[in-house]
Amino acid sequence: MKLRESELGKVVFARLYEDEDLLEAITSASKQAKISAGFFALIGTLKIAKIGFYRDGNYEPIEIAAPLEIVSCIGNISLKEKAPIVHAHIILSDEKGRAFGGHALPGCLVSVTGELMLVEAVGMKLEKKFDKKTKLNLWSFDE
Repeated sequence: MKLRESELGKVVFARLYEDEDLLEAITSASKQAKISAGFFALIGTLKIAKIGFYRDGNYEPIEIAAPLEIVSCIGNISLKEKAPIVHAHIILSDEKGRAFGGHALPGCLVSVTGELMLVEAVGMKLEKKFDKKTKLNLWSFDE
């Protein structure tokens, strides 16, 4: 295990609107706030969810086209090829309270609203690089 430390910086709040793509909106908010390293939490609603389950180097997609509550969506912001990239995991519930979760994929569409809280990691340089073993883009803590 390798560790890095940072001080917490600004905290940014953003509202997402109907039909916004969840990951695009989080990425856009991080760019507008000039946050290239940090973490976030989000609550709200979706009309379409696209989540993934990791298996053998790929995310197996699961699509749910129904009204859903975002019970929790957390993740981090780092850089990949010098551009901000969002890594998000999400837990959703349907009208009967059944929960679904996984890796948030592009195509999650906001229904009524989303409430996003971004927290900056000051002076932190987090970069993702392709890892051959997992076939994922992972944080690189190269010296």
